[in-house]
Amino acid sequence: MKNFLVHDKETTKQMCEFIGINTTEDLFKQIPQNARMRDLKLEDGLSEMETQRKVKQLAKNNKSDYICFMGGGIYNKFIPACIAQVANRFEFNTAYTPYQPEISQGTLQVMYEFQTMICRLTGMDISNATVYDGGSACAESILMACRIQKKYKVCVLNSLNPEYKKVIKTYTHPQGIEVDWVDEIPQDTSQYACVLVQTPNYYGEILTPEKHDDCLLVVCTDVSTLSILKPPSEYGADIVVGDIQTLGIPMNFGGPSAGFIACREKFMRQLPGRLAGRTVDAEGNQAFCLTIQTREQHIKREKATSNICSNQALIGLCATLYLSVMGEEGFYQAGYLSTLMAHKLAKQLSEKGIKVKNNNFFNEFVIEVENSDKFLEKLRANNILGGIKLNEREILVAATEMITEEDIISYIEAI
Repeated sequence: MKNFLVHDKETTKQMCEFIGINTTEDLFKQIPQNARMRDLKLEDGLSEMETQRKVKQLAKNNKSDYICFMGGGIYNKFIPACIAQVANRFEFNTAYTPYQPEISQGTLQVMYEFQTMICRLTGMDISNATVYDGGSACAESILMACRIQKKYKVCVLNSLNPEYKKVIKTYTHPQGIEVDWVDEIPQDTSQYACVLVQTPNYYGEILTPEKHDDCLLVVCTDVSTLSILKPPSEYGADIVVGDIQTLGIPMNFGGPSAGFIACREKFMRQLPGRLAGRTVDAEGNQAFCLTIQTREQHIKREKATSNICSNQALIGLCATLYLSVMGEEGFYQAGYLSTLMAHKLAKQLSEKGIKVKNNNFFNEFVIEVENSDKFLEKLRANNILGGIKLNEREILVAATEMITEEDIISYIEAI
């Protein structure tokens, strides 16, 4: 039982001195006070069983039954129960991100199947086996485009997810890459390595960017929208990136999630991350292996396509399971219901006198109200998370297949 004994005061003091702090409380200075858990006010000397009972009673005070109309990159989607059951099997547990040559055939096959599914959805020739998230996928695609074009200036539409913008700025600044943030793609793009467009964009609007021959077209997309919308390959995308949270990943307070990068075959050797391939072994049996290993752990650092990107194999597994379980018909149905409910809500809001600012959207749109805070607070009082405040008068509203007709009625009645 020695492993369960707490550190005594002297040991704790020595550990704090070693890392340069006064008390263990200093470890949490960066966390705002309003985000910390308040004192639970538990009695001293409680047994573990008694403590669990007390904490469960306190947990009942939490409000967790809100109807969710929030989006902005993280969505409340239906997740079949079998996904967690399979993904949580001990065979998929690992102490480190799986990239070593000795990865099991099962994990390698999951990566391969994930890549195949992403290619089918986007229309691209090849995909990697995930990166950290959608933001890092956007940033890595810019670095990739600059290497291919040997230009170090890019054009990014302002309607990109604000979090993705921050990641791009973090990546490009030390690389000396100039980023032009624009509202519309200029006619002359010859100075750019790429143009990056998100569709549907952060505000829900569906865009169909024009492909220019003098630079690459990078499209950031939510893959769940491709259940209905045409793949980016059909309007000339060279690289397609995005986040896969909508493919069977819980919201989890905003993460973790995973991203992907897919591209045309001729750009394969500039694709960052891990790629799994399928071959045959010495006995002629199907076998999977890592291939085109352009990461700094595998080749000379100066020749690596990325020194920071990693994969999210477990999240990729969940996405692969989700697409397998839902199938083409179920995947389409989820997308159709999301679109249907969003447009029904938008119509009823318009009839209520609230301005809907989008003309062409999938499942997310912007509304204009007199006061965003009061509008959202009124909904919150009725156990409804009504959307994301963009500014004092605009709110981003999303609907998924989890929204019902009754939920829409509740939203309209609450305002």
